[in-house]
Amino acid sequence: MQTDQAVSALTIPEQALLWLRLNMMDIAGAFAVLIFGLLAAKLISNWVERGLARSDRFDATVANFLSNLVKYALWALVLVTVLSQFGVETTSILAALGGMALAVGLALQGTLSNVASGVMILVQRPFKIGEAISAGSVTGTVQQIGLFTTELKQFDGLFVMVPNSELWNQAIVNFHRHPIRRFELIVGIAYSDSMQQAREELLALAAEDERVLDDPEPVAFVASLDDSSVGIGVRVWCTTGDFVAVSWDLTEKAKARFDDVGISIPFPQREVRQRAA
Repeated sequence: MQTDQAVSALTIPEQALLWLRLNMMDIAGAFAVLIFGLLAAKLISNWVERGLARSDRFDATVANFLSNLVKYALWALVLVTVLSQFGVETTSILAALGGMALAVGLALQGTLSNVASGVMILVQRPFKIGEAISAGSVTGTVQQIGLFTTELKQFDGLFVMVPNSELWNQAIVNFHRHPIRRFELIVGIAYSDSMQQAREELLALAAEDERVLDDPEPVAFVASLDDSSVGIGVRVWCTTGDFVAVSWDLTEKAKARFDDVGISIPFPQREVRQRAA
């Protein structure tokens, strides 16, 4: 009691000096933990970023994001350790931080979902910048991949920004991932025309095009027996970069070749019979 009275009789600067003398060791220890912890957090986060950057599986954006997560987690650990040096009950602090994290997570559920999806896209790499993809109702060339959104340029030149969560939850078709692609053309001919000749003409067209690969070799076949025509198909393989041009050229040349050799491509026909009453 007398000690408390003596302390209360001191001025505020005197009380501050007294508190400093009594807690000098704790303050020095907390300061040392703070400096060492911040330096260690920086070194470890840099080490994590460099290590992830060396791996082909991790994009630079993902490496930076994960290294920052490590750094912030270490900062929180350092803060709790420093406060414990002064006798602060860290259990309540951790509980408060956990509650805050839960509240922030619920408030930013959609945003965090986009971030998680962005990390998965950058790690798994279902597509890269410059590749053409289709996901759901969106089709275009990838321009930029971020943690929140992915930017695409549609084939008609329009700009599209898609949340990463929508892309990640869709089946993604990558048009450029494999070096070669198969093109299939089906042309309907009249029932009176020769199916064998039609197959031979389509195979001849494929052989004349230098962009068509020999392996796998082109194949011609009877695809269907329709109401007004017989569907004759041909399958060819070409490099992904030549796919569009090959598909356009073979379609045009098939019509011209059939006209030259007298193979008709009939219009849909329907026979209507009227019965007398």
